[in-house]
Amino acid sequence: MSRLRNLLLLAAAGAICIPVAVGQESTTTTSTTTKPKYTINQRKDNQQQRIGEGVENGSLTAGEVAHIEKQETHLNAEEHHMKSDGNFTAAERARIQRQQNHLSTEIYKQKHDAQTQNLNPTSEVGQRQRNQQKRIGEGIENGSLTAREASHMERREAGTNKEIAGMRQANGGTLTGGEKALVNHQQNRNSKAIYNKKHNARHRG
Repeated sequence: MSRLRNLLLLAAAGAICIPVAVGQESTTTTSTTTKPKYTINQRKDNQQQRIGEGVENGSLTAGEVAHIEKQETHLNAEEHHMKSDGNFTAAERARIQRQQNHLSTEIYKQKHDAQTQNLNPTSEVGQRQRNQQKRIGEGIENGSLTAREASHMERREAGTNKEIAGMRQANGGTLTGGEKALVNHQQNRNSKAIYNKKHNARHRG
């Protein structure tokens, strides 16, 4: 009888210990560090996609893209420098991720502000500018234009746009024959540069 009683007591003690062990395992599992949803390179590609879409749909102007892509270029250079010693530390990774967060917010703000491209230009000059923006946007999206190349091209486009606006303001909203020829020459050069940049050996990587 005493032996049976001892066995029952041991069984009861074992049953009490089981929930404690399960609870400890659960606590250990939930305390592990959560990894970022996307890697640095995945976020980089995602943000370039967003920029390219903004160029194509007109929510980003040439000037805005030149500014954003300049920031992207600096960030890429900083990341490259950090990795150059073969030791990309956790602190360096966190710093790049914080800057990517900042840039992501900047892209959102620029795409949703009041500045937009003219989506329905009536002049030949305006239609050509719009077409070249679409080509640049496609290059940013598919990676045939790097951030540095896109920034350079959009600075040129912004400069041409500013010059056209100044000419129109001086002539009551129109362009003279000579001004149209000058703008056409600049647009030809920009168009050729877009083609060359999209078809060279440099790609987003």
